[in-house]
Amino acid sequence: MSRAPVSVRSRRVEAITRVTTSSRAAADTVVIPELQTRRNRRRWLLGCALTTVTAPVIYSIVIPLVLLDLWVTLFQLLTFPIYGIPWVRRRPYFAIDRAKLPYLNPLERVNCTYCSYANGLLAYVREVASRTELYWCPIRHARSVADPHRRYNDFTGYGDARAYRRELSRLRRTLLADRSR
Repeated sequence: MSRAPVSVRSRRVEAITRVTTSSRAAADTVVIPELQTRRNRRRWLLGCALTTVTAPVIYSIVIPLVLLDLWVTLFQLLTFPIYGIPWVRRRPYFAIDRAKLPYLNPLERVNCTYCSYANGLLAYVREVASRTELYWCPIRHARSVADPHRRYNDFTGYGDARAYRRELSRLRRTLLADRSR
């Protein structure tokens, strides 16, 4: 089995080469042979087409996310001090650092930033909502809830009016004393 000359082989095999640098002095070359066959080229073209069609839908969510961010921040700014509920700091919930990875292309960096913001925002909103729920309505639901927040198990049982009246002030005191987050 003989090998084809380099020029013929290079026409058959397309490769994407990216040079990434972890420092200015050192550089690593990464070769990704993604488009080696006609079938892979078709998949790649289909992926590009699907990305082009779905990207506007995916990125349109950024508008409601920013509005949610502003509204929840305003909500706790206006209401939490009135009831003495501890303020939820935003910073611990957002880790937008993946865009600094040198091996990501510009589109991947934007995608990582978008996902980091969206997931950080939802974690921040969940914490604000859990504090609000603990203060106003610390009662578990009648049916099980998928992935409840960290305070949920401290709530009183559904339909247990005595426990609710007995535990409400204690639960509020624990919330007001919780300055850890």
